Amino acid sequence: MRHSVFLYILVMAVVTYLIRVLPLTLIRKKITNKTLRSFLHYVPYVTLAVMTFPAILEATNSIWSGLAALVAGVLLAYFGVSLFGVAVCSCLVVLLLELFL
Repeated sequence: MRHSVFLYILVMAVVTYLIRVLPLTLIRKKITNKTLRSFLHYVPYVTLAVMTFPAILEATNSIWSGLAALVAGVLLAYFGVSLFGVAVCSCLVVLLLELFL
């Protein structure tokens, strides 16, 4: 059992290392394709969104309070409220919905 945990960690480390090193070694020229450059530009944002979205909905007791906080946060951010303000207001939305529903 204990050896398999170390094997899993070793495999994850090798895969993570290869994902980061292979593009550096295989692609030596500047990427000129606009579509590929646009795709690579948005990959970090999409990855962050894919990891964050389910966590927002599942962090509360009810999926509805998480969804309401998400909608409130998106609307506040759209209207230019600071990150701190968005976080505080989203937390307040969850608190109020969890208390009263």
